[in-house]
Amino acid sequence: MDDILCESRTVNKTLAIINTSGLIYTYPGGREPSLVDVSLTIEKGDYVILTGPSGCGKTTLCRCLNGLIPHFYSGKLEGEIKVASLTVSEHSIYELAKHVGLVFQNPENQLFALSVEKDVAFGLENLGVPREDMRARVDWALQMTGIYDLRERAPHELSGGQQQRVAIACVLAMKPDIMVLDEPTSFLDPLGAQKIFEVIGDLNKKLGITVILVEHRLDLASKYANHVIVMDEGKVVLDGKPLDVFDSESARLIGVGIPKATRLYQALRQSGVYLNRVPVNSQEATLLLQEVLTRDRG
Repeated sequence: MDDILCESRTVNKTLAIINTSGLIYTYPGGREPSLVDVSLTIEKGDYVILTGPSGCGKTTLCRCLNGLIPHFYSGKLEGEIKVASLTVSEHSIYELAKHVGLVFQNPENQLFALSVEKDVAFGLENLGVPREDMRARVDWALQMTGIYDLRERAPHELSGGQQQRVAIACVLAMKPDIMVLDEPTSFLDPLGAQKIFEVIGDLNKKLGITVILVEHRLDLASKYANHVIVMDEGKVVLDGKPLDVFDSESARLIGVGIPKATRLYQALRQSGVYLNRVPVNSQEATLLLQEVLTRDRG
């Protein structure tokens, strides 16, 4: 099964919002490419977890999706990237920003204004959005992320989780088709991380925003995803549904932090207990174990 995971995901090209083909990228002065023959398709409305060992090329791929590569980072880029029907190499960062929003790992790198609402309005000001529309979009983004009551606070006074919500609101106010989040919970405790994942999950489910989440906390994040991409040494090595990817031997060998629910399933399978399907989060595992107990009692 592992050998075909990268090809087994059925995709509808007409619904694709991101396409990369033969993507190779080398940073200026780099000896080896950071991305090697990356070809993938992401459909509109997908919630994608992008994971893999540190230094495998995840952040570099994210920079390609919003035009930082090749328009800010020069280097050598080969292959093709299409995002929201735009060829990235042919459109400016300004144009791509209307379709793709990037949330950085450390929210402090994204926040600099004297109040939350001014930070959220900053991107809209740069796009020349009319004042009345800007006011409405800022209020809407603050309400969607649950921080409307913090609008007059200074960002540096907020907790890490609150700052990350502000960073998400900054991107959301621009109403992007795609939201890319580069390890947005790396500075948060598990409870804070869970709250951020809930916000992102709601934005995907309620608004249909395509989400690409770079993340290692797969126990928490996998509940929301319908698509997982695993990278290693600049290449896409696994690409498919969460249950297929997490249950693969390749994921274990690469060192992906397989969700505990999936590892429990694998342990039960080895001991002769079979569940109807592969769970990828604790809720699914609980339901499946209840089914097993009910079946055995019957």
